[in-house]
Amino acid sequence: MRSLCTVFYMQNIPDIKLGIIAVSRDCFVLSLSARRGKAVANACKALYGIEAFLAHTIVENETDMLKAVSEVKAEGCNALVAFLGNFGPETPETLIAEHFDGPVMYAAAAEESSNDLINGRGDAYCGMLNCSYNLGLRRLKAVIPEYPVGTANDIADMVKDFIPVARALIGLSNLKVISFGPRPQDFFACNAPIKGLYDMGVEIQENSELDLVMSFEEHAGDPRIGMLASEMHNELGDGGNRYPDLLPRLAQYELTLMDWAEQNRGAKEYVAFANKCWPAFPKAFKFMPCYVNSRLASKGMPVSCEVDIYGAISEYIGACVTMDSVTLLDINNTVPADLFESDIKGKFPYDYKMTDTFMGFHCGNTPIGKLSNGAGMKYQLIMNRLMEGGEAPDITRGTLEGEIGAGKITFYRLHANPDSTLQAYIAQGEVLPVATHSFGGIGVFGIPEMARFYRHVLIAKRYPHHGAVVFSHAGKALYTVFDYLGVGDIAYNKPQGALYATENPFA
Repeated sequence: MRSLCTVFYMQNIPDIKLGIIAVSRDCFVLSLSARRGKAVANACKALYGIEAFLAHTIVENETDMLKAVSEVKAEGCNALVAFLGNFGPETPETLIAEHFDGPVMYAAAAEESSNDLINGRGDAYCGMLNCSYNLGLRRLKAVIPEYPVGTANDIADMVKDFIPVARALIGLSNLKVISFGPRPQDFFACNAPIKGLYDMGVEIQENSELDLVMSFEEHAGDPRIGMLASEMHNELGDGGNRYPDLLPRLAQYELTLMDWAEQNRGAKEYVAFANKCWPAFPKAFKFMPCYVNSRLASKGMPVSCEVDIYGAISEYIGACVTMDSVTLLDINNTVPADLFESDIKGKFPYDYKMTDTFMGFHCGNTPIGKLSNGAGMKYQLIMNRLMEGGEAPDITRGTLEGEIGAGKITFYRLHANPDSTLQAYIAQGEVLPVATHSFGGIGVFGIPEMARFYRHVLIAKRYPHHGAVVFSHAGKALYTVFDYLGVGDIAYNKPQGALYATENPFA
């Protein structure tokens, strides 16, 4: 059973204060928009406990627009719903998105009763077309739901879906990725064209591994180490704390990263890390950083492995969307036929083929709250073979290992091509309650039509081996975020019969 890990979540993820501005075309009844706007605000609170500030000014013209935007800004709103209670004035209503500093969703009122289709008809269904057209003319970004017209309760449903999207967009626009060290040799897939970062509003600070070593050494004897080491012991438990002598050094390292984030966030509010973790790291620090990485991921400050900058950004988006722990995994190895036959075939509601399954793995960066019982600190077997000749582990200790708990997941990634254009993929599936019989932080994943997705998305579009994982089905919000960012190619696992562009129809 998967437990939730919510410790310190709000440290590094924005809070949303939602505003609503109702608009009205001057040849329609203004009271219609006013009444419908109040109904939306009330529905948000009644259905979902969302406290939304409704601007006092109903926007009919540009002067009203300036006044209403000033009102929501004065209330501290950082995300906004522009609500067409009737047809709406296309110029001032679209200027709302230009003058408001934050993500804006546009939605429109459905007609309410066949008994009131003369003075009570709003024609917002028609007005949304002009609104969208004008947004395009002005090249303004906005979130428009799949079907953006509805009753007050329908609009409240749209608002519920908008909030995690807004959280991710605000977080990205205020994010700095801090990296240490170049990627390991032969990890060219983890390239990070900087222009793609700037296009999203993300700042980057690239540092040498030596900078991290020096900062770590300066934290020797830090008076906070003992308290943090005790926190680690309590989290691991007696059974999982296999190397208690290592905890002070790991605590020293965590403090090093947290202090670096605080001292180097600069003009940005939020931080994610992309750090080198091998081969020089264990030789210099005398441990593996995986457990610390897992802890920071559970606090909303992901640390991607192997200097994967776009992996870190992907993780951060997932943390904002779900308000839950995330991880970064290798799309790693196939499931052996004997394991599939004995533990998977015909045993789940979705009838998985063997090629729908694979194992997701990393050395030990998945937060402990997402691992099944028996998780604990171990050592990196591969590095131990390489650096310690397979002998008793010393410098390769520090991984957090265990089976990833069963449940829904979304495997996804935002990535930049060598020419800096952005692309992304999203695939919803599950971690199966099947023992892997292997090592690391690892699980058996089932994703419908994975074989075709693997060939015609991951391989054909040249994605790296790292994928971010959130522990729920979050594809709807992730797709909206990527679309808002202007990602032109958002791939997903297509169902059988829906061919990919590169798929051989005769295969």
